Amino acid sequence: MTRISRTLWAVLALVLIAAFAGNAAAEVNLTGAGATFPYPLYSKWFDIYQKETGVKINYQSIGSGAGIQQVKAGTVDFGASDAALSNQRLKEMPRPVLHFPTAAGAVVLAYNVDGLTQPLKLTSDIIAGIYLGKITQWNDKAIAAVNPGVVLPPSPILAVHRSDGSGTTNIFTTYLAVVSRSWKELVGANTSVSWPVGIGGKGNEGVAGLVRQTPGSIGYVELAYAKQNHLAYAHVRNAAGKFIEPTLASTTAAAQGAAAALAKDVRTPIANSSSPDAYPIAGMTFLLVYKDQRDADKGKALADFIRWANSKGQEINETLEYARLPEPVVKVNEATLMQLRLAGKPVASAR
Repeated sequence: MTRISRTLWAVLALVLIAAFAGNAAAEVNLTGAGATFPYPLYSKWFDIYQKETGVKINYQSIGSGAGIQQVKAGTVDFGASDAALSNQRLKEMPRPVLHFPTAAGAVVLAYNVDGLTQPLKLTSDIIAGIYLGKITQWNDKAIAAVNPGVVLPPSPILAVHRSDGSGTTNIFTTYLAVVSRSWKELVGANTSVSWPVGIGGKGNEGVAGLVRQTPGSIGYVELAYAKQNHLAYAHVRNAAGKFIEPTLASTTAAAQGAAAALAKDVRTPIANSSSPDAYPIAGMTFLLVYKDQRDADKGKALADFIRWANSKGQEINETLEYARLPEPVVKVNEATLMQLRLAGKPVASAR
């Protein structure tokens, strides 16, 4: 082999080594776990983001409660929850946690009732009555009164709820605690509550499956799950007295109605919004991230993804029936992102 050939081979080897090292450095994978409520959206996000950037995000849809616990234990790079952490729960974390809202979504009352040819109408009193065990038959006079002309079967109601710690449960019970004094005093609002009646299913998937398979049942799930399972879902009377269909527009109205409060604290509930066109059982969903990212490479990758989710990702929300973030909340996320520290340095210095 000539000297020139040896030189060329040496240069080629160095190029290959450099390329391999560059690819290895770029391969930063992220892991997350938590809420099932936004899983249809997150699944789409992560797939698109990997195709655009090469960053793989592994996500376990295990419920908000379990996601919060994994964040606390430090076994994931981020958590996901539809229940914002209270001041007390924030204090229980090993170090400061930041909230990044990603979308607003509707929690719907999906039902399996034979013979209905039009959407069922429900009020807050009826919903609370069913889940308190006070309304037990589909032809109850309270249900009949708001569904004139509808033939309701004299069959028992089976209330389905979540069996796991769930942000969807937090949104649903927060709504009930706002609209029903009895519910607030007897049950309360949380990711997990002591249910007076009913049977439990794990995840939005589990509740949707039980409702689909069980005649006479009713359960609360995120809108996308009801649509994916071809379930009928109720129109619910809102704070303005209007029966509202859960849609992208009515969910957006709920988020926009609370925009000023969300700009001050993104943890503010948006259930039972005063907006006349708002669907009342709605909530925000969040990514939970430690303020001090000890692994600078992963922290940088996470910051880049959050920045993408807060901008380009929002364009995908509406295709899956999730409401985009109101502009004031987008700006709050941008400011919060600047609080993130990568191995002790502000995220801005890593850009």
